[in-house]
Amino acid sequence: MTEARTDGEPADLTAAERRMWDAFRTGSICDLSTRAADRDDPHGEHVWGPERSVRARVVARLLLHGPPPVPGRVASLKLRGVRISGRLELSGGAVAPYVELQSCRFDSEIQLSEARFGTLRLINCAIPRLEAARLHTEGDLHLPRCRVARGIRLTDAQIGTDLLVSQAVVQRDNKGRAIAADGMSVAQDFQAELLETYGEVSLRGAKVGVSMNLRGARLRNPYGRYALNAPQLTVERTLYLTSIALDYAAAGGGSSTPPYGLGATPTRGQRAQRFECRGGLRLDDGRFGDAIDFYGARFTLAAEQEISLRRIQTPEFRFVGERPELGRVVVSGAKVVKLVDTSTSWPGPGGVSIEGFVYENLAPRGHFPLSRRLEWVEAATPEYSPEPYERLAAVLRASGEDQDAREVLLAKQRRRRATLTPGPKAWGYLQDWTVVYGYRPGRAALWMAVLWAAGTLLFSQLHPPAIKEDEHPQWSAALYALDLLLPVIDLGQQGQWKLEGGWQWGAAGLVIMGWILATTVAAGASRLLRRG
Repeated sequence: MTEARTDGEPADLTAAERRMWDAFRTGSICDLSTRAADRDDPHGEHVWGPERSVRARVVARLLLHGPPPVPGRVASLKLRGVRISGRLELSGGAVAPYVELQSCRFDSEIQLSEARFGTLRLINCAIPRLEAARLHTEGDLHLPRCRVARGIRLTDAQIGTDLLVSQAVVQRDNKGRAIAADGMSVAQDFQAELLETYGEVSLRGAKVGVSMNLRGARLRNPYGRYALNAPQLTVERTLYLTSIALDYAAAGGGSSTPPYGLGATPTRGQRAQRFECRGGLRLDDGRFGDAIDFYGARFTLAAEQEISLRRIQTPEFRFVGERPELGRVVVSGAKVVKLVDTSTSWPGPGGVSIEGFVYENLAPRGHFPLSRRLEWVEAATPEYSPEPYERLAAVLRASGEDQDAREVLLAKQRRRRATLTPGPKAWGYLQDWTVVYGYRPGRAALWMAVLWAAGTLLFSQLHPPAIKEDEHPQWSAALYALDLLLPVIDLGQQGQWKLEGGWQWGAAGLVIMGWILATTVAAGASRLLRRG
């Protein structure tokens, strides 16, 4: 049995462990690195011997039942270039001291399930696995530049301030998940710039108190359906799935915790790394207080995979990434205030679903003519549906673009016509040919003028006898033709004159054309009034 000295120090400590013990009491850094870059790389091949090794159980004893600090100092565990042998088991424990481990190497997994920390920082460490379900921290949890061989588990964890996993590389566990953080709560920012994962990132029901930043991240999951699976995710500010400007990254190279939240979306000409998602992305039923930003994002999907944004709610949706070659983009039931997009971001026919997608303003970037917007609606509705057309028309009308709104409703009528039986379809063609479904009122006036002129010319060659010799108006070819064309108004000419033979057929033709023209105009006017 290990004996302890009077100050609580175990009797069997190695030289490296004694250095760590003494540094803990003064709050100073226990640095066992050699200052040789190739030898100090925790992810390299070089073997770290016993002179750089401490046992995990000694580390646990320091954190859970450590000695008091030297008077005037604050006890904390700060290690650099240290190998921790054995499994670090802190599950269920309460760790009061500040913990920061830089460029350390763990032989076995770290067990932090249901543990409580103030602040925990593991920076550029090699970790076989981090098991931290229901972890609770009062401050930060930082894992920048760490490499984790068998996944990170943060299910139902509660992070008191910030979660930082920027530039980390995380492989999958035996369930195919690189990061399992369902139900996790982060009080402030979730920073994951330049993160690389090889398995599913699961954030189902997670909550982020400020912003969630995955600028320049590369999420890959060739083993399953989703690379990012985060239904019911709540982010109080903005979710960034964007490119990142790389010029800032070197600034944090020598610091214990590199700057985070500083990686801006790149400007034109800046060196940048795209956000890449190789696998499906699912944000169904998410709530985002400011925006979802896909600027410069690249998605590589299989044919059956989706960018699924069903029923999301956000004031601004910026869909300005690359067009996926395969798979689908689904925004059915989503509600956004401003839609910011480009004509080249959306997939082609069959690759988009916008049924029930509600947006109030359009703010396209670049050239996005109405013809391309109509192609977008058509691509999203392989089977005719009126709602996407009516939504687009309402948005255009609200922004003062009445002519474009009429063009959208006209496109809707023409699309609907293709679904009708022969009789109604013929009537639709007639409305389109004559008065363009009432959306171009000038066409009706033109047809009326043409028919009136033709009728006037026709009847100017005729001087018919009156039906009543002693009671009739003066013959006028122009008034007679107009009286035939107007089906409701009586100008006192029709029914006063006796026509025979072909003249009767000519008059009947004008009456029929007048009724057709009036009916189509009335139908179009009715549609316009309903939309108004």
